[in-house]
Amino acid sequence: MEVENQIGKLLVELSKSQDHEIGDGTTGVVVLAGSLLEHAENLLDMGIHPLRIAEGYEMACKVATDNLEKIKCDFHFSKDDLEPLIKTCMTTLSSKM
Repeated sequence: MEVENQIGKLLVELSKSQDHEIGDGTTGVVVLAGSLLEHAENLLDMGIHPLRIAEGYEMACKVATDNLEKIKCDFHFSKDDLEPLIKTCMTTLSSKM
C-alpha cells in the first residue's frame, strides 16, 4: 500500500505492527489511534503544546494499565477441562466467521 500522508503512513505501520505481534485487532488499533489523533488535533487548536498532549496520553495509558491490573482475573483451564477455553475461542472467533 502506497500512502503519501505521514499520518496515514503511521497508521499503516501501526496496523502492520498489530498484525505482526498479535495477528488480529488491526481495525481496532487504527480506530483507536485515529480517535486519539482527532482529540489531539482539538487540543492543538486550543494551544496546548504537542509535548504536553503526548505526556497526557502517556499518563492516561499508565492509569488505564494500572486499572487493568486491578480488574484482571485468572482464566483456568487444563488438558482435562478444555470447555472454558473452547467457549472463549468460540466467543472470540464468532465475529471472524
